[in-house]
Amino acid sequence: MPKGSDELTNARREEIINACESLYRTMSFREITIKEIGNETSFTRTSIYNYFRTKEEIFLALFKREYELWIAELNAVMDREEHMTAEDFADMLAHSLENREQLLKLMSMNLYDMESSSRPEHLRDFKAVYGECLMTVSKCLEKYFPDMTDDERQSFLYSFFPFMFGIYPYTNVSEKQRTAMEQANIEYKPVTIYDITFNCVERLLK
Repeated sequence: MPKGSDELTNARREEIINACESLYRTMSFREITIKEIGNETSFTRTSIYNYFRTKEEIFLALFKREYELWIAELNAVMDREEHMTAEDFADMLAHSLENREQLLKLMSMNLYDMESSSRPEHLRDFKAVYGECLMTVSKCLEKYFPDMTDDERQSFLYSFFPFMFGIYPYTNVSEKQRTAMEQANIEYKPVTIYDITFNCVERLLK
């Protein structure tokens, strides 16, 4: 780790993560390299290795930040809203994931590569934030649906979090995929992140 203040270290880490995020909007995971990320930063490409050893570690840090932003949004809702119906909660959670398309994309497309090519300490920090996210959703359920049992809350989490892995592929279909489905006589019905999430949450809460 380079010498300097914690503020400088954190600022450079964020700059690297921001560069990765910017490239990921228009390029695929495989196309993005350390060199490409370095070209988007204000310092030398080799300096990146002082903070991240692989591009997968950079993506994992981006994924971790997405979870942290989602946690912050859910906590803000709990501070602001005292009561919610099942429909209100489904609406809130669906809107919150509309804002986290990057999280859903990372989750469904590149999780295995990120985890398998990152150092244990990076993976540990990521899993800690993932665990915090599980707890935050559980706290939301506990606050807004106090009659739910521990087992019912756990059942919701076990159903909803695996479901999240499929949201991005179902809501972001390429022209090539759409054409293939038509040729296979599969009817394609466009669906939004909000709609698919709302439907799932509302059903889980019935």
